[in-house]
Amino acid sequence: MSRSTFSVRSVAPAAVASGARRRRRAGRVLMNALGIVAALVWFFPVYWMILSAFTPNAWLRTTTPTFLPVHTTASNFVGVLHGTSFPRSLRMSLLITLTTVVLVLVFAFLAALAVSRFRFRGRTSFVLAVLFVQMLPAEGLFIAQYRMMSTLGQLNSILGISVLYTAAVIPFTVWMLRGFVAGVPAELEEAGMVDGLSRVGAFLRITLPLLAPGLVASGVYAFLQAWNEFTIALVILPAESSYTLPIWLRSFLAASINRGVDWGQVMAASTLLAVPVIIFFLFVQGRMTSGLVSGAVKG
Repeated sequence: MSRSTFSVRSVAPAAVASGARRRRRAGRVLMNALGIVAALVWFFPVYWMILSAFTPNAWLRTTTPTFLPVHTTASNFVGVLHGTSFPRSLRMSLLITLTTVVLVLVFAFLAALAVSRFRFRGRTSFVLAVLFVQMLPAEGLFIAQYRMMSTLGQLNSILGISVLYTAAVIPFTVWMLRGFVAGVPAELEEAGMVDGLSRVGAFLRITLPLLAPGLVASGVYAFLQAWNEFTIALVILPAESSYTLPIWLRSFLAASINRGVDWGQVMAASTLLAVPVIIFFLFVQGRMTSGLVSGAVKG
């Protein structure tokens, strides 16, 4: 073999590997750039809402938009907090949401535990019924829900609307928690019972801590659904004293039609509506991430 032939054969694989690395690097740069663009597109409406909340109305109504916080004021937030029924609606939303989260976690967890751990007659029918209920459009139930709540005297009631929210959220959370429960081997409880624990003690000390990510993920889903729900609350909570924050925000806009929409206060109200959700996510983000990932591979 000649020296020139040996040189060509030894250099060729290195050139191919170098070209492959350059292509991979270029691909990563392109994907990172696309990710940054997507993040900016997603974040811009949030940024515009917050910026408008701190901008005087005189500047919001100009034909030339301002994308930087040049003229800021807190008067929009002052007007929302002191000139509207925001505190009352905030209290109503918090009570309804917390009640819904507790009810959903209790009943969905028990249902998921029964479906995953026990074999009983009608088990398959129950699972199919849960799936069927999830497919029903909420709008088709409004009349029946209104008449039922009216007959029971639960219109404008925290308990009444919480029960309806729970019924709407439970089907999906049962399916979510079913995967978590099925992913925890029953042998772990049996081993704990061999070591002297009771069945309840083995469940509380061994199984329940392993299901914490799933419970957090289900709680986040229930929280978001109850906090942002609008249509059911609009039907079941007709009294102004019972408005939740989404309905309050709509009424806030409707009251501004005659005198012109005060977009500064509207944006301030929208920002305040998002603050409890942000605080909630700050507390549960770690558990929520692990719960969502675990739920994707278990079951």
